[in-house]
Amino acid sequence: MITISLCMIVKNEERTLARCLDSVAGIADEIVIVDTGSSDRTIDIAAQYTDHVYTYEWKEDFAAARNESFAKATQEYILWLDADDVLLPAERAKLEVLKQQLPSGGKTEAVILNYTLAEGAEGSPLVTDRRLRLVKWDAGCRWHGRLHEQLSFPRGEVITADIAVTHRREAGHHSARNVRILRKWIAEEGVAQGRLLFYYAGECYDRQRYAAAARGYTKLLEQPSGYREDRLIACARLAECYERLGEPGRKLGALLQSFQYDLPHADFCCAIAACFHERQEPVSAIYWYMQAVDVSSRDPGLRPVPVACRTWLPHARLSLCYAHLGNWEHALMHNTKAREYLPNDPGLLANRQKLEVVVRKEMKEREERGEVSPRK
Repeated sequence: MITISLCMIVKNEERTLARCLDSVAGIADEIVIVDTGSSDRTIDIAAQYTDHVYTYEWKEDFAAARNESFAKATQEYILWLDADDVLLPAERAKLEVLKQQLPSGGKTEAVILNYTLAEGAEGSPLVTDRRLRLVKWDAGCRWHGRLHEQLSFPRGEVITADIAVTHRREAGHHSARNVRILRKWIAEEGVAQGRLLFYYAGECYDRQRYAAAARGYTKLLEQPSGYREDRLIACARLAECYERLGEPGRKLGALLQSFQYDLPHADFCCAIAACFHERQEPVSAIYWYMQAVDVSSRDPGLRPVPVACRTWLPHARLSLCYAHLGNWEHALMHNTKAREYLPNDPGLLANRQKLEVVVRKEMKEREERGEVSPRK
């Protein structure tokens, strides 16, 4: 069985650190915590779980801090988490099984895990992502990027496991810190391009500076090369910016632009369908919602995708579109499919009752006209 070092960087995490460490207790053979300047009880809390607590002078560089934490690890594999991450009980059990199944000295150099960024009722995932989360100590994986840092992929075998880490962010916003890091980074580089431009546009978006974000994402998409996931995220964010700016035509154009970088994904199809739905063009909306259903199992890659777009949402919207056209049977059928994912949703249940009444009435009228045989 493999051994694992849990490596974390922290600062002023007294509200969340114990919750995180309790959720993974017993899985890590070693816990390494690098504190980057806490002024609260973070270090005292960390010391209750491990003797490997280190202080590190913050250099406005997240990758440097994470690499420092990795350098302290001594076990075969490294698992990294943030203080506001948790492993829910079912996911913890699956990680324990994975730890037992991976052979020590084996050829697997890294494992990609799911990342739940937002939760719904009873902890159900609303938005999911995937991250390179467990890496072999000697695989040469290093962190890059001062902000929104990325872990480089090893050259050897990388596997994907159906295990989710859940992000439960506490109240607080780090926009000012992030902008400070980005401005310093841009000043040193002399120009904002590539990932740096992507991050800058993202911070403008988070601060609701939608016009500035739109300019940044547009400039990014004009560059001749870049990461596929970054370009897809840029298209989605650009569409949202145009929505906020009251430019629906440009919103649709940004969504369609995503097809330059990959095959259609469910979230883009749903967003395109919504554009036509808002225009009161149900036939076109139906086409795109059906496309969302057809591609719902397509791998979205390493980018966040709303789970709703891959499950209940297109069926719920298809039900509305078919009802608008007076096709009650199809409307009821898609309402039923949506309820397979959300069986207790009040809106879907209310619509089902209305649709069943209309369908029964229509069927009775058809029987009276002799168009169908009476039901027994």
